[in-house]
Amino acid sequence: MQFELTREYIDQLKRIIEEKDEAGAIGMMDGLHPADIAEIYDELNTEEAKFLYLLLDIDTAADVLAELEEDDRDRFLKVLPIEVIAKQFIHRMDSDDAADVIGGMSEEQQEEILSHIGDIEQAGDIVDLLHYDEDTAGGLMAKELVMVNENWTVLTCLRELSRQAEDIDEIYYVYVVDDDGILKGTLSLKIMILSPTSAKISNIYQPDVMSVHTDEPDEEVARIMEKYDLVAIPVIDSIGRLMGRITIDDVVDVIRDEAEKDYQMASGLTEDVESSDSVWIQTRARLPWLLIGLMGGLISAFVISRHEGDLGNYTAMAFFIPLITAMGGNVGVQSAAIIVQGLASNSLGFESTISRLLRELMGAFLNGIICSGLVFIVNLFLVGHSFSLTISVSVALFSVIIFASIFGTLIPLTLHRMKIDPALATGPFVTTLNDIVGLFIYLSIGAYFLSVI
Repeated sequence: MQFELTREYIDQLKRIIEEKDEAGAIGMMDGLHPADIAEIYDELNTEEAKFLYLLLDIDTAADVLAELEEDDRDRFLKVLPIEVIAKQFIHRMDSDDAADVIGGMSEEQQEEILSHIGDIEQAGDIVDLLHYDEDTAGGLMAKELVMVNENWTVLTCLRELSRQAEDIDEIYYVYVVDDDGILKGTLSLKIMILSPTSAKISNIYQPDVMSVHTDEPDEEVARIMEKYDLVAIPVIDSIGRLMGRITIDDVVDVIRDEAEKDYQMASGLTEDVESSDSVWIQTRARLPWLLIGLMGGLISAFVISRHEGDLGNYTAMAFFIPLITAMGGNVGVQSAAIIVQGLASNSLGFESTISRLLRELMGAFLNGIICSGLVFIVNLFLVGHSFSLTISVSVALFSVIIFASIFGTLIPLTLHRMKIDPALATGPFVTTLNDIVGLFIYLSIGAYFLSVI
């Protein structure tokens, strides 16, 4: 059953902890998934979390540690002895989770924890994983997998499967390798069970297998697994040796992290921040784009000042400045968002930049005609503005929509070719530049029409 964390639950749990009621605390956590317990820990201080944590059985405690957010986990690990972390928790984790837990520690702490792990093979696997960049397939993969040799018989394979499966929670695929450890393919459990025990694996395995290299970016791994509906994918090195596997739960974390990063970029944040972070960290993440917005505002003010005489002669022009800037920003962000989404999902295919611009231009033309037409009707017939002002606003609005649409399309494509995250284009970058150019277009067109009509 799905667990729902409520304020009443937290308050009751805090009272039980304050009373040191171990039986009551265990009862409140009975049957909860490790992810639910990790969610509870977000609402507790370090001492409260430590009290609960020490009441958990060892296997559950290890799973909870893997589920904790990185900041909460680091805060919590500081109050636990290194030997306890190594023998009770790390020892019971999958290699990828263990590497994630100790990856943020100092080298001295890592060495001390690894020295307390009795399983030399597990310690070696963790050390191997720590060498990979965390944003690559090597940093995502786990060493735990089921691997058989192509020269084995089915009988040998069954015996080996029974031995290897003891350390693996879920068996998604059985991977086949040669004598040098080169990945050859996968083996269907159904085919293996139905085959004679004397049959050789080389005659029954499936040679076509999707794989990724250890240095493959995690975003590309997520894209491949999503495209081909994979629950796990093998990871190979530069010569094709099987190094590990990545499972769907790790990819879900990557997708979530990338979505959060893109959202923060689009919101004008330069780094990952949480609501619980210090004022300095939040300020540091917000200030760069705020300064860019400030510069854009100053430039916009300069553009307006250059047309001060026109605005003095035709004061009604000022009424429509918010309309022009708002429409330009909205259209630009919409166009950029469509392109960014297409780039992220690879749905743009091999379509050329020119064809994308032409289609966006056609859409902008229709939107511009409709919006500027509505403004023309409202200004001339409902509000009663002069014809010169009405035509100025409508033509300027049409021009701004066309420009913002083209600009919003080109910027993310350009950033993508420059190997810069195109999500930047959906944030203050586009809106600030659209404000400046939109104001210039509007005031220039307005000055012209109001002087000649």
